[in-house]
Amino acid sequence: MSGSQLGDLYSSWLDNYPISSLEDAFGEDDWVSWSEFTAREGHRVQVVGDDLYVTNPTRLAKGISKGSSNAILIKLNQIGTVSETLRVIEMARSAGFATVISHRSGETSDDIIADFAVGTDAGQIKTGAPARSDRTSKYNQLLRIAEQCDVFTNLF
Repeated sequence: MSGSQLGDLYSSWLDNYPISSLEDAFGEDDWVSWSEFTAREGHRVQVVGDDLYVTNPTRLAKGISKGSSNAILIKLNQIGTVSETLRVIEMARSAGFATVISHRSGETSDDIIADFAVGTDAGQIKTGAPARSDRTSKYNQLLRIAEQCDVFTNLF
């Protein structure tokens, strides 16, 4: 299936189902399909680049210039440092992108991404179903934060 055909399939799903977000909809180097789909459907669905950007400012700059998505998945330990991650978030926001703070596969029970999502006012966090302690710890931290500062963030 070509990228164009896959985009058409996604469009048909958007017509028939209440889909609000698509992540890694195309291959990480298929810039044309990403850009065409986002131009066509970005007004009605969040198009999230994860593997497309890998929290990398060079790849994000390319995606911004091509209009490849309207959101980015941020993985705190993917680029290298917290400072670099914050620069990527600011770069994405300046371009009008939504930011989604995400866990990594093989996570520990460290709940720092909950704090990071709230602290950066990301609005979205991706940490999986609360079925294991590594995931539950992040949701529990969000609940603790919500009890203390309900007006601080739009995450709740």
